[in-house]
Amino acid sequence: MTATREKIEARKLPMMPIRDMVIFPYMMTPFVVGRESSVRALEEALSGDRKIFLATQHDASIDEPKAKDIYQVGAICNIVQSVKMPDGNIKVLVEGVERAKSTEVNDRDGFFVATVRTGKTEFEMTPAVEQLMTRVTGLFEQYVKLQQSLNYETIIATVRMDEPSKLSDTIAANLQLGIEEKQELLAIFDPAARLARIADVLDIEIEKLDLDRNIQSRVKRQMERAQKEYYLNEKIKAIQKELGRGEKSEFDELRKKIETAGMPKEVLDKAIQELKKLEAMPPMSAESTVSRNYIDWLLAVPWKKRSKETRSIEYAEKVLNADHYGLEKIKDRILEFLAVRQLVKNPKGSILCFAGPPGVGKTSLGMSIAKATGRKFVRLSLGGIRDEAEIRGHRRTYIGALPGQIIQHMKRAGTKNPVFLLDEVDKMASDFRGDPASALLEVLDPEQNTAFQDHYLDVDYDLSQVLFVATANVMHTIPAALQDRMEVLHLQGYTEQEKLEIARQYLVKKQREQTGLSEKNIAFGDDAILEIIRYYTREAGVRNLEREIGNVCRKVARRVVKNGAKHKEELTAGNIHEFLGVARYRESEVHEKSEVGLVTGLAWTEAGGCILTTEVQVLDGKGKLTITGQLGDVMQESAQAALSYIRGKATALGLSREFYRNVDLHLHVPEGAIPKDGPSAGITMATALASALAKIPVRRDVAMTGEITLRGKVLAIGGLKEKLLAALRAGIFEIILPRANEKDIAEMPDNIKKAMKLHFVDQMDEVLALALESPLPTVVPEENNVLAAVPATEISGNQPARQ
Repeated sequence: MTATREKIEARKLPMMPIRDMVIFPYMMTPFVVGRESSVRALEEALSGDRKIFLATQHDASIDEPKAKDIYQVGAICNIVQSVKMPDGNIKVLVEGVERAKSTEVNDRDGFFVATVRTGKTEFEMTPAVEQLMTRVTGLFEQYVKLQQSLNYETIIATVRMDEPSKLSDTIAANLQLGIEEKQELLAIFDPAARLARIADVLDIEIEKLDLDRNIQSRVKRQMERAQKEYYLNEKIKAIQKELGRGEKSEFDELRKKIETAGMPKEVLDKAIQELKKLEAMPPMSAESTVSRNYIDWLLAVPWKKRSKETRSIEYAEKVLNADHYGLEKIKDRILEFLAVRQLVKNPKGSILCFAGPPGVGKTSLGMSIAKATGRKFVRLSLGGIRDEAEIRGHRRTYIGALPGQIIQHMKRAGTKNPVFLLDEVDKMASDFRGDPASALLEVLDPEQNTAFQDHYLDVDYDLSQVLFVATANVMHTIPAALQDRMEVLHLQGYTEQEKLEIARQYLVKKQREQTGLSEKNIAFGDDAILEIIRYYTREAGVRNLEREIGNVCRKVARRVVKNGAKHKEELTAGNIHEFLGVARYRESEVHEKSEVGLVTGLAWTEAGGCILTTEVQVLDGKGKLTITGQLGDVMQESAQAALSYIRGKATALGLSREFYRNVDLHLHVPEGAIPKDGPSAGITMATALASALAKIPVRRDVAMTGEITLRGKVLAIGGLKEKLLAALRAGIFEIILPRANEKDIAEMPDNIKKAMKLHFVDQMDEVLALALESPLPTVVPEENNVLAAVPATEISGNQPARQ
């Protein structure tokens, strides 16, 4: 194409790395210099011939680049103008003179000095080069026309030139390309090769711009078509109206659906009115979308469709017994509900609340009720909900508004009489967005829920035929007004025998099916299940028991896969540890020996009952009472009452009346990380104080629970069954209880009553007589002088273990 001759020149120049730009020869560019090294390089150039070598960084995010972070090919530039700005930066205007390649870069006095080779190329003009220049110029004119960001008149005037090198660099500087592509063009020293490469780049860029223009044109045509269709549709409607003819349209179908949906008259009128508004709106408007969504929701909610209810008590009893073991009271209440529905034509919806520890079958009971009655079942989890709009919905004025969860779940049910489970109703919260518990008051009130109003629908909706079932672990976090609207049925923890039956009849079969095993592969002996219950779980329900059975089944499944389908495992108490490892719990939590000031109490928690040890230590002092173990206010007050009782009965207990003046008492309840509260540890703490002061050990095989008064009366407590089950699990079979709780024993399972020796007491004197290993002394040893009741430091916590 050309006859070329290369003339190589080398020189040293200050070098400045630049970011996000590539400078070409013949290009005038302003930019701001702020880095210290760049400022020094600029000052060095200004003090000499005003020449500087500018090269682009590979990565613009590097603030202090090394030589390896900078492209070798750059441009030797002439500094046309420089102005120092108030913030210390320097604004410069440079003009590219010629491209050059750095062969060596050194750091001198805090800035780069580069040895560069210019490699000027001289060649003879040939017809082929002239033809290439003409082609590139034409392509660039076409590019500028398509590229809206470039001024056509100004740009075209600058590229009308006869020198190939200048033409190629001027065009390259004005192309809208990335840094890497521009750097590639800068690195081509031969003008003819550079022109050829620019021609290829222009072909690609023009094709991209043509494609973008075609897409924009197509979108514009589609918008114009939509506007045209809207105009013609409106004209057709006007013509049809003048002719008095009707037309089958989408609006006619909506009107038919509204009329056949079974809506009450008030709701029907509102739906028709909303449909008329929708017909008058432009289809593309935002308001029409909101209005259409509202009509769709009115149509989606069940107004008259209802499930055909099964009212057979025999069938319901069969279903409940098949799904759950025990829970006789709960089953009786459900069967009573079904009996009433047979006698009353339109009974009001009942609101049941199952309260009990985790894993006792509250949620599955709701599913069984739906199955027994032939109703649809929907479940709404209320745990963590803190926004009232989750229940009632948002008003339509908000963007993206939707009905609340009650209406959404009614749509999901598809009938107006489902079983609606409100799960974890005790775990709702409230904040600045409202109180969802208050919103539930209307939902769960049979006198009000015939006209429940969702903010989005803004019409009355009848919830009276819904059977609401709520579940909760505790009741004290549920507002009193909400509790008043529900019939609370307490599900207590399972006994060991009940857990065994549940595992045999339900859990083993379920886990065997889930792990792909059959009865030919695995067999659980009763002793193996009891071993898991006693030594691998400590719970009121059966959730962890099911988890451990599943753990065993998975390990057996692995052996079946390894040894063949005929492999079988017989699980017994002797080999269960091979699958579950070392036992997690001891058979008994009874102390190894009876000790002074150490008493076993019984506590109730959200997860069931548990054992709670109380310790008292007598120290030399001046009558101070220290209470530790993260005890709540009520429990601290019980400790104060217990101590006041001991002081008031000092003589009767064999203590000096002045015993408290020379000693301090420290009362501690272990597991200090767990918050504890409640009054029922009163007799436990009083016994521990009396034992420590009289130096008489407390029987290790006795546990107790009861509230104490200043006069030593023992008052009733709650959670009796859970506490007795906890004692049974811990291996304690002799319990001291308030006599006021004697009536509750009738409801206890027979195996508890047979296995345990229960003492019912009225006075603290009876407790001490039963709990202490020897009678209290009648003469007070001088060294037993002890303490005065002093207010304890407050220790509070969340989720208390209530005594």
